[in-house]
Amino acid sequence: MSTTDALAFWDGVHAARPAAGNPRPNAPLIEMVTGLPTGDALDLGCGDGGDALWLADQGWQVTATDISAVAVQRLTALARSHGLSDRVTTMRTDLHTSFPPGGFDLICAHYLHTPRDLDRPTVLRAATHALRPGGRLLVVDHGSAAPWSWDQDPDTRYPSPREIAADIDPAPRTWTVERADTRRRTATGPHGRTAEVTDHVLLIRRTA
Repeated sequence: MSTTDALAFWDGVHAARPAAGNPRPNAPLIEMVTGLPTGDALDLGCGDGGDALWLADQGWQVTATDISAVAVQRLTALARSHGLSDRVTTMRTDLHTSFPPGGFDLICAHYLHTPRDLDRPTVLRAATHALRPGGRLLVVDHGSAAPWSWDQDPDTRYPSPREIAADIDPAPRTWTVERADTRRRTATGPHGRTAEVTDHVLLIRRTA
């Protein structure tokens, strides 16, 4: 899938559903980040923007990126309507070709899955190197498909958190794996539909 096709796909995904007026943050983000000192955060694949808005409301300076221009434009408007424009910077970024510049205290990648050929290990390695000392990378992946997911391929394989960490290959002297676990939760989809799904959660801290 080319960059043009990927942009069209994700623009179509976001345009097909109403813009969220108050998108919810992902539960693992709240669990892992509450209580941490605030700083500069990077949200990779910001989607509807619930994570970016929550982080900004907690006092973080957030750079929120997505390949979808629709997602980025909607989040820009939401940050303005929530009075958080000074804490949220939006950026359309194709992670296949570039990575946002700068150093960060927190980088989040929630459900960074795509039908295109994206070299995720390279992207996540770039994320670890963009962390400042003491900074954390939080990766939350699907471990199963919700009934409303765009990916209903029964042959899809979901790597475990430890496999994802191994692909990133964090050097023990520089990075510490703080969490690598699998959890079940009840997810809410379009029109209030619910389903039991599996999440894979990985938290890596830069120690040097």
